[in-house]
Amino acid sequence: MTIPQKPDIAEDLASGIFAGDYLPGSFLPREVDLCGTYGVSRSTVRSALQQLVSGGMVVRISGQGTRVCDLTDWHLLDPRVSDWMARFAQPNPRIQRDIFAFRVAVEPFMARLAAENATAADLLAIETAWHNMISALNSPDRRWAGRSHDEHDVAFHEAIFAATHNLLWSQLSHMLKPAIGLLVETSNHSAAELGDSMERHRLLMEAIRLRQPEQAEQAALSVLERTGLDLGFASFFDHLPPRLRLPGAADPRPG
Repeated sequence: MTIPQKPDIAEDLASGIFAGDYLPGSFLPREVDLCGTYGVSRSTVRSALQQLVSGGMVVRISGQGTRVCDLTDWHLLDPRVSDWMARFAQPNPRIQRDIFAFRVAVEPFMARLAAENATAADLLAIETAWHNMISALNSPDRRWAGRSHDEHDVAFHEAIFAATHNLLWSQLSHMLKPAIGLLVETSNHSAAELGDSMERHRLLMEAIRLRQPEQAEQAALSVLERTGLDLGFASFFDHLPPRLRLPGAADPRPG
């Protein structure tokens, strides 16, 4: 006999919040209504709501209910919230753009540090992830060694963070993994030229392998430029400072 799974109320509500069904400033359904919808006790509903409170996504207001907080108050690096974000945030362009902006600010510097500090084991991890991406890309179901192309792509970027040998940056990559995965999945599935993306990844890998920090920094920006094109964020690069602007990019300043 199959035992029915209990509904994950917190996950259902988080999905609705990330999808925009419950906008910041609006209230979630009342506790009594949630009890009826899910067929559970009030204590179960309160426990689920507390998960959202802990993630900064909602606030309980005595006598009024549970109100959705502004996005700036959400604890996006909380493991549960970041997992929800990776799975439910695709309809939210603001979240995608903010994640992308963070990656543009951070990953070129990570690539520079990796080129300076990578060990032979780090280089092997980066190269293995790249070869796995290529193998998955050439597979009919885009899977290789039990993982999807997107998962190997995330592993590639994780390996670069690890190659910095900076404890905090390495830990940050673990917290950001779902967020990076969100953009990788969205961009790769909409990419017109996956081959171009893979070549940009290869040039990044080579710059790190050859201990070329400046070239690695530029190669990381080139990878992100491809992501930006696929996500519709190409204009984002018009506002980068001159040091980080890709060769051939126009200077948006007059004169």
